[in-house]
Amino acid sequence: MQPNALKVPSRKTSQEAQEALRLLGGLGQKPHTVPRVRIRPEGSNDDVGVAIPKDAFELFLEILGQMANGNAVTIIPVHAELTTQQAADLLNVSRPYVVALLEEDKIPHRMVGTHRRIRVADLLAFKKKDDDEREAALQELATEGQKYGLGY
Repeated sequence: MQPNALKVPSRKTSQEAQEALRLLGGLGQKPHTVPRVRIRPEGSNDDVGVAIPKDAFELFLEILGQMANGNAVTIIPVHAELTTQQAADLLNVSRPYVVALLEEDKIPHRMVGTHRRIRVADLLAFKKKDDDEREAALQELATEGQKYGLGY
């Protein structure tokens, strides 16, 4: 898998995404409704109506929201495999740290020749578990701080 290089949206693109989000934002909020869009294919005089699966429409709105905020967005299938550098980039850590996690069997991986490959699903499961552990530790520290009146 070769994800595209992240491309930060321009100011104009962010403004266009904000406007699209404003116009489309309320369409998918009603329960049990299927959003429909009408498009006019290039070179045609006729509109074509298309039903969009609700999950796909919500993902599209999320993408628009991120772009409106000036954030780059990439989509990675969960069955895809990443290199150690791609995994490090996704976790926002160094590649050697990811390699150490793999060697400690904290993240499942496989070898392709001499190269390690990590499934996105496994990496995201590790990230969720790590985030949950950090949140629990933070809550414990906050509880202790309140217990002893440390003013946190």
